[in-house]
Amino acid sequence: MLEIKNVSKCYGDNPVLNQVSLTLHRGEIHALVGENGAGKSTLMNILFGMPVIHETGGFTGEMWVSGNKAEFKSPRDAMEAGIGMIHQEFMLLPGFSVAENVKLNREPTRPNLISKAAGPKLESLDWHKMGSDTRRALDRIEMDVDEWLPLVGMPVGHRQFIEIAREIDKIDLSLLVLDEPTAVLTETEAASLLSILKSLAESGVSALFISHRLDEVFEVADTITVLRDGEVVCTLPKHEARIEAIAEMMVGRKLGRLKAAGSGRANDNGNILEVSNLRVDMPGEYVNDVTFSVRRGEIFGIGGLAGHGKLGIANGLMGLYRASGSVMCDGEEIPLNDPKAAMEAGLVLLSEDRRGVGLLLDESIENNIAMPGIVGRNRFVRKLGPLPVSIEDRKAIREHAREMISLLDIKCTGPGQAVRRLSGGNQQKVCVAKAITMQPKILLVSEPTRGIDIGAKERVLNVIRRLNEEQGITVIMTSSELAELRAMCDRIAIMYNGKIQGILRPDAPDAEFGFCMAGGGGKASD
Repeated sequence: MLEIKNVSKCYGDNPVLNQVSLTLHRGEIHALVGENGAGKSTLMNILFGMPVIHETGGFTGEMWVSGNKAEFKSPRDAMEAGIGMIHQEFMLLPGFSVAENVKLNREPTRPNLISKAAGPKLESLDWHKMGSDTRRALDRIEMDVDEWLPLVGMPVGHRQFIEIAREIDKIDLSLLVLDEPTAVLTETEAASLLSILKSLAESGVSALFISHRLDEVFEVADTITVLRDGEVVCTLPKHEARIEAIAEMMVGRKLGRLKAAGSGRANDNGNILEVSNLRVDMPGEYVNDVTFSVRRGEIFGIGGLAGHGKLGIANGLMGLYRASGSVMCDGEEIPLNDPKAAMEAGLVLLSEDRRGVGLLLDESIENNIAMPGIVGRNRFVRKLGPLPVSIEDRKAIREHAREMISLLDIKCTGPGQAVRRLSGGNQQKVCVAKAITMQPKILLVSEPTRGIDIGAKERVLNVIRRLNEEQGITVIMTSSELAELRAMCDRIAIMYNGKIQGILRPDAPDAEFGFCMAGGGGKASD
């Protein structure tokens, strides 16, 4: 179905891919794994004819699709060859409805009086068929959302499902490229997607599957290729691979293990945050009358299925969406719907939407990291002689950026590189660096390891753990990965239908977590 031969790509003087080759057969699921910055997304962009490839000098090597040499100049060329792609960063139009996004450039039409005289280009849109086709695609991925809702304001998990629905709706699809499709999905939702992927493969559709979740790779892949520093390390059938060996080949070193979560170490420190009757009006993540408290110095987890409100809590506390209720921090009330007041009280948010909220994409790494500290904490500024004027301390900004690059192992050409040119996982590390720079009292982290490879995940979570243990920063961590929450948190609140169903200890039985996620009342932890 697909043959990639000796493909190489450089961005300026920076080599990204070097003599990469792989083969994909019809109906095969071929997994491509590697660290952030290994070149996976660049290879997929070449395959899909993305403009960024041609705007930066093109590539060398050959691609063959269905026995024909492929020289795609645009994504339209790739789509006409039967290739669909689910990008790591969403390719959707916020001002359009779900149905309009799913059917974009493939809108069904019907004749009208004018088109009968002037030709088919003036036919009317068949809105009924657009809606019914979209509904069918959404039902296949078990997404219960109105097909005519506008996309703007929807949480990232919903947008990911809509990307998947768009590709599933294509009748001429022969090769599907999936770049981290489950990064923002819960384990249950990811399992549903993997089931759909298997059924597509059984029907003859081939798939190139990029994922940092190696358990998913071993569940669905027929073949696994490991990419490191832009080169193929190995390609082997899944039955010959071991998950530990693949992980070590990805990062080029043996991996440590994340420590188990603490056992009640924050029990006697009193409450630093008390939230009462919180309601948040966030599209797709409505929070309805939530009450909880967080102890000083603990890592408090928030989990649950997508759309049940877990992401709404942090966004509501920070004033990014309309909220009501009462929030007390260290005995002082924080006014809601006021981001500045939240930051002045010591709350800092690492958003789940890194590109929409977390980053200034056209700015440099060092400016992204320093900007919140300059504006919110008066860091990285110095007096201009005796004058009552302050200016940026560029030397301090550059030194701090280098420290963060080293601490988080951000793969880049240097602090001055534009964030837009980083891989998705390295963009996420810049977001983590920004949050650290704000010197928070309470750090709100939403999906901190979204799109991050297994080695970087270990590093990022251990940095958060170290901030908590060494600097006493209280952490409220929201994640779609229950295993991640259980490894990190002292207590975990499970959301269902906008409410907390239970607050559990990380060592609570699996059945208790499942009961809460299904809407049953759980046992609250002390």
